[in-house]
Amino acid sequence: MEFRDYYDILEVKRDASPDEIKRVYRKLARKYHPDVSKEPNAEERFKQVGEAYEVLKDPEKRAAYDQLGENWRAGQDFNPPPDWDQGFEHEGAGFSDARFSDFFESLFGQGAHGGKRAHGRGDLHMHGADSHAKLVIDLEDAYRGASRSLTLKHPETTADGRPFLRERTLNVRIPKGVRQGQHIRLAKQGGAGIGAGAAGDLYLEVEFARHPFYHVEGNDVFLDLPVTPWEAMLGASIEVPTPGGRVDLKIPANSGAGRKLRLKGKGIPSKQPGDLYVVLQIALPPADSAAAKSAYREFEQAASFNPRTGMGG
Repeated sequence: MEFRDYYDILEVKRDASPDEIKRVYRKLARKYHPDVSKEPNAEERFKQVGEAYEVLKDPEKRAAYDQLGENWRAGQDFNPPPDWDQGFEHEGAGFSDARFSDFFESLFGQGAHGGKRAHGRGDLHMHGADSHAKLVIDLEDAYRGASRSLTLKHPETTADGRPFLRERTLNVRIPKGVRQGQHIRLAKQGGAGIGAGAAGDLYLEVEFARHPFYHVEGNDVFLDLPVTPWEAMLGASIEVPTPGGRVDLKIPANSGAGRKLRLKGKGIPSKQPGDLYVVLQIALPPADSAAAKSAYREFEQAASFNPRTGMGG
């Protein structure tokens, strides 16, 4: 996927005002409209201009796009940096339009929605728009529950319409048993209402931070566990870590590499708790001494084992 420089596409500077962006967009849209333009690439340019304007006219999308920085160039191979939007608060759940590129979709997702209007006594009241943000937590937080301080950057506009980011800090209670992708709702912490309209809600989408030992699938947790050859072949009882604390694990004799051992109910807790799967990885001791080399030679003679039997050749 290629990076798109929306400022370059609209032929404006990064500090261009909303009025300038609108004026240039209208000029370029007339120039490249497929019904009237004689340019050979008119249809494609018209789509690019429309996509660029969709981002730069919207203070939220523009502020988010600007967070990527100025070092990207049009045509560069691009994937959104990890957690590029972490801490960024936006209204609605995103935007999707078949006219727009994969680059646009990778940044802004799907399905926007806004506030709700209500009229009374001739006055206009509007329920504030719901806001959305990402909340990155440790896997252990899902086992115990936790409280975290979260700083969010919310896009606002100056008096002349230029976007900027304002920070606010919230204290968030993370419930025990929360899952990857689950939303935590903070009532009335979204966009402000108009008139007597109530404020919207803030929805925090939970994401687990990368863990050095575990990975998660639904409510189940997986641990790749290194074991010695003698533990795997002779069987053993060993103590292993889990996100909820260390537990005793029995390794059956003659366990091969990749064998899964299930610890029922030791996954993410809930009404139906997940399981924890220990995947055995056999670790070989190094032959880094005369004694170790001698032991490997004795084992070779005693075992008479060829793992490639049946492969032919």
